[in-house]
This record gives sequence, C-alpha cells and structure tokens, in this order.
Amino acid sequence: MASRRAFLAAAAALPAFRPDALRRVLDATPRRPALGGLGGLVPTPVLPGTAGGPDDEDYWGEIQRAFDLDRSMVNLNNGGCSPAPTHVLEQMIRDLKFSNELPVIHMWQTLEPRIESVRRDLAATFGCDPEEMAVTRNASEGLETLIFGLDLQRGDEVVVSTQNYGRMLTSWDQRVRRDGIVLKQVKFPIPPKNKDEILDAFKAAVTPRTRVIEFLHITNLSGQIMPVREMVEWARPRGIEVFVDGAHAFAQFPFTRDGLGCDYYGTSLHKWLLAPIGTGFLYIRKSKQKKIWPLMAAPAAMDENIRKYEEIGTHPAANHNAIAVALAFHHAIGAERKAARLRYLRDRWARRVMAESGGRCRVLTPLEGEQACGIGLVHVEGMDPNRLVGWFMEKHKVVVTPIVIKDEFDGLRVTPNIYTTPREVDLFADLLLTAARQGISS
Repeated sequence: MASRRAFLAAAAALPAFRPDALRRVLDATPRRPALGGLGGLVPTPVLPGTAGGPDDEDYWGEIQRAFDLDRSMVNLNNGGCSPAPTHVLEQMIRDLKFSNELPVIHMWQTLEPRIESVRRDLAATFGCDPEEMAVTRNASEGLETLIFGLDLQRGDEVVVSTQNYGRMLTSWDQRVRRDGIVLKQVKFPIPPKNKDEILDAFKAAVTPRTRVIEFLHITNLSGQIMPVREMVEWARPRGIEVFVDGAHAFAQFPFTRDGLGCDYYGTSLHKWLLAPIGTGFLYIRKSKQKKIWPLMAAPAAMDENIRKYEEIGTHPAANHNAIAVALAFHHAIGAERKAARLRYLRDRWARRVMAESGGRCRVLTPLEGEQACGIGLVHVEGMDPNRLVGWFMEKHKVVVTPIVIKDEFDGLRVTPNIYTTPREVDLFADLLLTAARQGISS
C-alpha cells in the first residue's frame, strides 16, 4: 500500500490557484468548430488517450489548480456538497462585500436583477424557457415546493421508493399526517437487472387513486441513473404527475429537459455544477405553474409567474449570481468531457477493488454503459459501513459516506469530483483492500 505520508506530500505539492485559471482551462480544452451553424467552438469528442481525454492528467491538472482545497484530507463525498472553484467563490465574496456597503441599493437594486441572467443561462443549459426556471437554494426547497404545493385530497395516493431522499420522504410523511394522503414506498434492487425492473415496481403500486409519482433521476445512494422518460410517458396519459428529483444529476452527466420529457424537476447546484453552497433550481412547465402553490405566499397576480417560487424574503444575491460563473466553468470543460472523467475516476477504484478483493468487495453501481456516472457504492462483506467510514476518517483522513438501507443493501458511497486526483482514488482503493483483507481492529 502506498505511504499515506508520501501521498499527502505529493498532493500538497499541487500548484496553487492562479487568477487566470479559467482562461488556462479554456486554452487547454481541445476545441473544434461548432456544428449546425451555431458558430464558435465546442469541446472535441472525449476519448481516452487523447488531449483533454479522461486520462489526460496534464489537462485535468489545470482543472485541479482552479480549486483551493485542504489536500491533507481526501474528500470523496462530493455528492453531499462540493467545493466551488476559487474564482466562483471570489465572485460571490466580491458581491457580498459590495452588498454590505449599502444593501438596499447595492444588493436589491444592482445585484438582485442579475438573477435574470442566471435564469437565462440555466434555462439554456437545461433546455427550457426561462419563464419555466426558478432559482432556488437547493433541491429540497424545490421539491418541497412541489410536495406541499400540489392540492391533494384525503385518500389520494403518492408513490415513491425506499431509495428516495430522506428529506423528501419526511415531507411526504408530513402530508400523510396532516392531510390524510396515502404514501406507498416501493423497492427495487441495486443494481437492477434492467430498467423495466425499476419501472415495474412503480407501476405495480399505482391504483386509480394515484396522483403523484416522485421519481429519482439518479439515486443518491448507488448512482443508478433512472428511466425518467419512460416513467413520465407511462404516467402522463393516466393523469399522474411525476416529480423528478434530480439533486445529484444536473452537471454530473449531460441531459436536457426534452430528453427527459418531464414537467417538474428540482436539483441542487452546489454538488456537480460546483456553484456556491445554497444554490439550486426548480423547473415547472409553464402549463403546470398555476396549480403548484409556492412555499411562501405570493400575490394572485403571480399565479403563472415562475418567480413566485423565489418569494422567500430577504436573501443574498451574491450566492445565486455566482451560479453564472460556475456555469461558465462547466461549459468551458464540456458536459461530456466532465462525465467521462468522473466515470474514469469511478472505474479506477471500483474495478480494482472488485478484481483484487477476492469477492469481499461488491460494487453495487453498474459500471457498463451510461447507467451511472461518478457515484459508486461498494458493499464490503461482513463489515459495518459506519465503523468502516469512521476508520477511513479517523485513521486515514479519507472522507466517504456510509449507506444503509435496512433489509435491502449497505456499503460505502464514493463520490470524487473533477478536482480529485488519481492518487486520491488509488489511496482509497489501497485502504479499502487492506480493510477487506485484514479488518480494521488495529
């Protein structure tokens, strides 16, 4: 196993962020002329062994230098919340300082109107009209807007899965207790045999009283990418609304609204887009907006105005305005290039531990095709995930996440990001193999 001291020394030697990092990333990204008369340049196709490919460490070294990080620890829990690039953070800090000089003028009159540029850029990336894009603080806020904003009657049924995010399950449970709706939780295996195994579990729970299906775009537990389009197309003619939880999807891998075909979508932007903490968006198709109440009251004149979902009282403009900077960084790299790198890092540790653990480590995330991306879940035979996570943190300063779904599955969730180095995922694999072979008693 590689020496942890040597590893940390090498990591600490990474050059610090420089002010021209974004320009250098743009210059380093191989480009070709845009197709279809769009004009400009777009990233070249992503292939291993090519300039800017998933294994081009010279290129990804430029990306790593855009972050100021504590390299004495290895952060493999970017699925929870990821650090922003330094220039994104600095943009937010500049706006916070400017706001503080004279908030009622600088923040409300100068900076807050710039949310319209953020709305425009997010909508263009997601593939919807700006009048369908609300800028929120996180996926939970967006999804709770949907959960509490739809009129439901006593006895109406909602179908979710046991793998839906805990806060959303708690929110639905409050509606059960308060309004007398019926919540059905279905199970599906990880990994599933195919997408029909997931769809069939939901379809079997639907009855004439079903009004809503809350469907994951990607599970935060194992990284399984879900068949959203197929679910929406099956539910829509039956009059069932499908709320899509995309908390971990946006900017982790490429997709658009039309590719999903959905009417509702909530996500966080402080995970894979690398925007400041406390940023997200809620998409609601224009024809659906009147029926969804906002979390905080808005006047009747705003019934069909997407901005009614942003009526949250006084809040900093700096956070949401810096989303525009994070989007520019994301587009400079390219969504396909980013996804390819995340899959490369995932496969680097996952395939190794499967091959070298003698069957003790079982990866529960599909590694073939595009059924998953950067998130990986590994089950270690006979080991308590919580104890194992404590061992990683206390003994080795490696941050991973315990996943335990009672009577279904458990393991460690591993989520590197684009600033993560191969040395860091190699260290994780070294340690995991040691734990699987020797235990963690010492």
